[in-house]
Amino acid sequence: MNGPASRVFFSQRLRLHYVDWGNPEAPPLLLVHGGRDHCRNWDWVAQAMSDEYHVIAPDLRGHGDSQWSDSGHYTMANYIYDLAQLIHQRNLAPLRIVGHSLGGNVALRYTGIYPEHVSHVVAIEGLGPGPKSHAEADRKPIAERMRAWIDEQRAYAARAPHRYQTLEAAHARMREANAHLTAEQTRHLTEHGINQNEDGTYSWKFDQYVRLWPAYDMSREAIAHLWARIVCPTLLVHGLDSWARAPAQDGRIDYFRNARALPVAGAGHWVHHDQLDVFLREVRAFLRSSSGSI
Repeated sequence: MNGPASRVFFSQRLRLHYVDWGNPEAPPLLLVHGGRDHCRNWDWVAQAMSDEYHVIAPDLRGHGDSQWSDSGHYTMANYIYDLAQLIHQRNLAPLRIVGHSLGGNVALRYTGIYPEHVSHVVAIEGLGPGPKSHAEADRKPIAERMRAWIDEQRAYAARAPHRYQTLEAAHARMREANAHLTAEQTRHLTEHGINQNEDGTYSWKFDQYVRLWPAYDMSREAIAHLWARIVCPTLLVHGLDSWARAPAQDGRIDYFRNARALPVAGAGHWVHHDQLDVFLREVRAFLRSSSGSI
């Protein structure tokens, strides 16, 4: 596999990393990874798409080779700002965006904020919890939410990152996280997602604080408002073997003006890994279409 070039940009004083697959004269395509992941998880997708698009894949703050937040505080507003800065600084708009999980959530909110900047958006299980889960969280008093968040922050302050004695132990943890992965995928994802510590052990690159969700975020109504502002074709991908609920089943798809759901058999949460050929075929056709209906 031919590798991409590593680049950096700055956002809110953080040094953030991204990879650039070249072909700068082609239309830009931004690939945004999920939580506790890294930009090189897109390598198979990026390599397949780089003949047709100028593919760029960032490491979110606190992930991969991007700098960690000094405060250990990670919010959706931060992630959205970083994405906006990358697009602004590299003059990428208008562009196509594909995001997975957390990255899909960020991509959809960015598109709702700047609908004129995005021609097509694909979110792989990037909608977040369903309406019922949001409603239950919204009903909790802010004092209760803040106390729980403070307790979690304190607990994480005393928690050391896990250390694996060997690379094979880290590979085994990656296989445990996604049984659909091949041995080649497991090795690639692990070795790009891990650092060797000074004592010879290995730890994941992401900041452990990215696991903590802030005590408050945009309201459910505000997020739905952003979804409703998206005017471009929208593809909502989900794996039929995943824990995530289908957006057509709980009404989330109804907030969008021009969205289509794509259920994928034989895939879990990481659809672009689990069914790569299906994903590439469907997404290629979608990104080429003018209306999003394929």
